[in-house]
Amino acid sequence: MADTSPIREDERFDESGVARYLHTTLPDLFPCEDIEFDQFPGGAANLTYRARCAGGEEWVLRRAPLGEVARGGHDMAREYKVLSRLWQEFPLAPRAHHYCENDDVMGKPFFVMERRCGSVVRDKWPSGFVEHPDRKRTSAESLVDAMCALHAVDPAAVGLGDLGRPEGFVQRQIEGWARRWDAAATRPVPDMDTASAFLRDDVPEARRAVILHNDFKLDNTMVDDLGDLVAVFDWDMATLGDPLVDIGTLLAYWAQPDDPTYLVFGSNAVAIGDVMPKSEVRERYAEQTGFDVGRIAYFEGLALFRIAVIIEQIYARYVSGQTADERFATFEPLAPLLAGSACELLS
Repeated sequence: MADTSPIREDERFDESGVARYLHTTLPDLFPCEDIEFDQFPGGAANLTYRARCAGGEEWVLRRAPLGEVARGGHDMAREYKVLSRLWQEFPLAPRAHHYCENDDVMGKPFFVMERRCGSVVRDKWPSGFVEHPDRKRTSAESLVDAMCALHAVDPAAVGLGDLGRPEGFVQRQIEGWARRWDAAATRPVPDMDTASAFLRDDVPEARRAVILHNDFKLDNTMVDDLGDLVAVFDWDMATLGDPLVDIGTLLAYWAQPDDPTYLVFGSNAVAIGDVMPKSEVRERYAEQTGFDVGRIAYFEGLALFRIAVIIEQIYARYVSGQTADERFATFEPLAPLLAGSACELLS
């Protein structure tokens, strides 16, 4: 697989120490200390590495990003809890095998999970999809269907009934992300204050609580050569709450050329809206789940508000020198653009 690269210099760790820890702690998975490490270079927050044993077995190590992180964010313990249980009823969730809370081993808490192989679709489709455009359609349908399947899982059946507090979930989301914005903001953005006021003033009535991925989008998944999903990644914000939070997030990231947010997402993601328009996403989700999506614009606006905060948190780490990744220098104008679009939806 060509999905890894050498570890970025500022994101290295004590490889011999980690190899020794893995062999000592998980001898069935790592039968010797002869382990090679490289990095999955995509993503903009948590760090993900491949550990390749001398015998060819591959595993994935996932840890929080460099520097200080926002309270409640990049929660490796939460992600491990979800992935160590959810695979039993939702096979697209890779199984996690071990959690290490000792910062001394890798610099931050991390966990070990199974390796899935396929393509993560970001700014371009896999080469075979150009010759077979039906595979793009398969990916879009598979993405929506996976969300429907996740929301059908009984949290108690997989030991995740205590994953979150669904009562008042949306209200807490609004207040929590507003606080994170205040802590991360590198400059004033008036539309963020306006969006926050809109959100507080018109909270929809809660629905049945489901397991939320809470950052469900195409580039947090992996597809095979035919376009079918083989994995859903990045579960560190998973919780219990209103299912429309997830579908709102999916729609917010759904890169559609006629949306103002295409200026933000279109340069970093394929135009999946050309394959399946947002209107069809809403219809497909509603038909399979039976949920009323009449207030979906509110939840898409909430998602844009939250994404603006996440992007600003990442940009703030770059501004403060906590990361030297030059990709993040381009994040400066994104939060204002997203906040403006959120205001349009919410008003």
